[in-house]
Amino acid sequence: MEMRQIQMFVALAEELNFTRTAARLNTVQSNVTSHIQHLEEELGARLFDRLPRRLALTGAGERFLPHARRVLAAVDEARQTVRFGDEPAGPLRIGAPESILTYRLPIALRRFRQRYPHVDLILRPFVSAPLTPPLQEGEFDFAIRIADSVAEKALRSRKLGAERILLVAAPGHPLLERKAVRPADIAGQLLLLTEPGCAYRAKFDRILGAQGVKPQGVGEFASVEAIKQCAKLGMGIALLPEIVVAGELARQSLQALPWRGPDLCMGVHVVWHNGRSITPSMRGFLETVTAVMRPHGD
Repeated sequence: MEMRQIQMFVALAEELNFTRTAARLNTVQSNVTSHIQHLEEELGARLFDRLPRRLALTGAGERFLPHARRVLAAVDEARQTVRFGDEPAGPLRIGAPESILTYRLPIALRRFRQRYPHVDLILRPFVSAPLTPPLQEGEFDFAIRIADSVAEKALRSRKLGAERILLVAAPGHPLLERKAVRPADIAGQLLLLTEPGCAYRAKFDRILGAQGVKPQGVGEFASVEAIKQCAKLGMGIALLPEIVVAGELARQSLQALPWRGPDLCMGVHVVWHNGRSITPSMRGFLETVTAVMRPHGD
């Protein structure tokens, strides 16, 4: 089994397209096809289903992928260790919600980049709650999660602080005239929410569900920026972290409802897999993000 075969397999598993994989690896499509065929022959299993218009990983391919990623990560770590010694270097993959990537991380990333110029930061947004698979398989080295707690046994975490979650609406919304807004007042309102899997969305859904409150409708968005823009146009009540709407609140293009229901505040945690050894790059990031983000804490 050759490293080039493993590299091509991982790239093809992520792209699920021979043409894009060839372009990504700066080779020709026939070369990718040949390497994958030889790898499948050596493993004695088909790794991809060749469907009419797309590729799909087989069960064997899905089982092989985390091992292949760990092999590539180990080889790259070894290469960087030889080249730079204990100095942080090489790729570092960070996953975080859009609100954290956009509004919390940039200052930490700038400081980290200044201290560790040989580290290649790879930032990826995520929404879904289960973090064990991407952290175990090497898709992320660290993830930053907005949640009340991190309960997965396979994960370790460090709390960085807290995020205030607000209900906001455009000026003129009837609920802004009230001295207090409680869960029952949300009945019949149009809500602008993130996709299912978002922790603060799930917490708000539980609060409403516990009291039997049903909104008039729910608009689901993949982007907090889209939610914010729709709220500014008066399309409904948005549930967003305070940091996302701080500028709009200051300019009064959005206003916070006087929420008097259960507390919506949630913790911010940096999370990693407890089976991973902490590399110099990971240690440097953990120290940096802790120092920068903790001032925003409880």
